[in-house]
Amino acid sequence: MAGLDFIDSGPFIARLAFLPALRNTPAVQMMVTQITEKLMASYAKVGGINHLDGKNLPSKNAISSITVDLLFLLFPGFFNEQPIHSSELKVETATLLDSVFGRLEDEVYKSLLHSVCARSGTADPRKCAHQITADFLARLPEVRELLQTDAEAAFQGDPAAINKEEVIVSYPFIEAIAVQRMAHLLYTDGVAFIPRMMTEWAHSRSGMDIHPGAVIGSHFFVDHCTGTVIGETCIIGKNVKMYHGVTLGARSTSGGQELRGQKRHPTIEDDVTIYPGATILGGETVIGAGSTIGGNVFLMSSVVANSLVINEDINVKIMSKKDRRAGTVDFQI
Repeated sequence: MAGLDFIDSGPFIARLAFLPALRNTPAVQMMVTQITEKLMASYAKVGGINHLDGKNLPSKNAISSITVDLLFLLFPGFFNEQPIHSSELKVETATLLDSVFGRLEDEVYKSLLHSVCARSGTADPRKCAHQITADFLARLPEVRELLQTDAEAAFQGDPAAINKEEVIVSYPFIEAIAVQRMAHLLYTDGVAFIPRMMTEWAHSRSGMDIHPGAVIGSHFFVDHCTGTVIGETCIIGKNVKMYHGVTLGARSTSGGQELRGQKRHPTIEDDVTIYPGATILGGETVIGAGSTIGGNVFLMSSVVANSLVINEDINVKIMSKKDRRAGTVDFQI
C-alpha cells in the first residue's frame, strides 16, 4: 500500500501501518506563519486574551486546582486518592491549608486588580486579598456544617441512598453545592471572576448550574441534579427538595446590563418540593412555604403557602411562525 510502512517481526508478519511523519517543509513553515499572523490580527481586533503585559486575570487552571483542594479540606479522605491516617490528619490539613492560602491569595489579588476592593480601610489590593482569603478559609468549618445538613437531606430524601458516606462520595449534587457554598462567600465579599469560575467548574462535572450569588438555606437537596439551573438572585429557604431539570430563572434578560443588581429570579420558601422539568421565572415570583410544584409546570406568578401546582388539560397548539401574534414576551433564562 503506497505511503505506508510495514513492520515484520519474527516468524509471524505483523502488518502495522504508520503514516509517514509530516515534514517541516517550507510550505508547512509558510502555512504556520500565515496562520500566526491571522491569529495575531484576531487578538488585536477581537480581544478575548489575557492581559499579557499587565494585570493578568485569575488562572482557570489554578482555580480548578484550588477548588479540588478545598474539597479535600471539606471532606478529608473522600476526595483524596491516598488514605489518610488519623494521626496524620492535622499535619496534612495544615500543609494543604497553607498551600491553598498562598495560591488563592494570588488569584484573589489578580481579581482585585480588575475590581474595587470591597474591604474598607485599605486601598492595597495585596493586603485586601490577604484579608479576604484569610476570612474565607476561616469560614470553612461553617460551610462544613451546612454541607452536613445537605448530605442528611439527600440521604433522607433518596431511598436509594445506603448512607451519608455514599451520598458524599458519589452524589454529584454534593460536589456542586459544596463548591457553590464556598463560592458564595467570595461572591458576597465582592471578589470578581473567581466565584463564577468555581461554580462553572462544578457545573462541568455535575451538570448542575448554580450561580454563586444564589442564597440557599440548610438541608437543600437536588435529586439527580443534572440540568438544574439556579439563577444569581434566587433565594431558597430551608428543607427545599428539587429534582433534575428544574429552572429557577429570569422572565427576560433582554434588558441586558440594565438589569444588573435587580432581583430577577424567584424566591422559594421553606419546605418546598419541585419536581423534574418545572420552570419558575421572575424576581417577584414567590413559592410559598410547604408547596409542591409538579413536573413540567411553567410558573411566572407567586403561589401561597401549602399550594399544589400541577399541569391539567394541557393542549398543544401548532401554528405558522408568521401567524404568531406580534408582541409575544421573549422568555430567556
